[in-house]
Amino acid sequence: MVDLFIGRVLLKNNKDQDELDTEREIIMRLQNRILMLFFASATCETCRQFAPTLSDFYKQLTDEFYVDRAAQLVLLYISLDQSEDEQESFLKELPKRCLFLAYEDPYRRELEAMFNVEEVPTVLVLRPDCSILIPNAVDEILRLGTDCYRNWQEAAELIDRNFMNKEDFEEKSMRSFSDPVRRLKYKVEDEKKKKKKKKRKGWGGGGDEGVEADGGAGDKEGGDHHGDGDQEREKNTADLPKTCCCPSQQKI
Repeated sequence: MVDLFIGRVLLKNNKDQDELDTEREIIMRLQNRILMLFFASATCETCRQFAPTLSDFYKQLTDEFYVDRAAQLVLLYISLDQSEDEQESFLKELPKRCLFLAYEDPYRRELEAMFNVEEVPTVLVLRPDCSILIPNAVDEILRLGTDCYRNWQEAAELIDRNFMNKEDFEEKSMRSFSDPVRRLKYKVEDEKKKKKKKKRKGWGGGGDEGVEADGGAGDKEGGDHHGDGDQEREKNTADLPKTCCCPSQQKI
């Protein structure tokens, strides 16, 4: 994907329309990401109706208000407008984090021909290697919403372990913090049971007569062992990590 835009100038959809014009900037912004090329026009009524949906879709995947880590996703608007004023008007409907090509850049029409775009709106989804993942994802975005990104992620074999919705992160955090403590607790208890069994076998090694002969001494000794076991259990329990599973106290 990076090779597709090396030597080109990409603009940010912010107030100053900052430029990404160096190879390093292009690589940093596009490498190892899924790219959505949005072909549209301000004069197209369907495009204007779809723009808010696409904008929300992109924000929910890349804005830290919705997710803890932004998805490896880039939105690039390819204007098919008939004037620069039309393009500027349509850009106001799109997220400030999206990119676009300048109206005077002829590469807009080259991309249209390169990918054989025959209708608008078209959201062409590209893998990081520039191969086509979805020829037009408009219907999929309308039907599935942000869930379709997970499908793209798997199909593109894109490793993004950081991407997670806040709800999923909270649920996973509670499970991951409590499970190790629970496993450690059971492991300690199992080891104690095994030690007790070995001690009982040792005490009973002399046969029934030996047990009866020792009588009260055995009972006293057994009580001492139980007392030691209780002290050992309290010590091991104190060594366990103290973890709170309340969502309000976890660091999200």
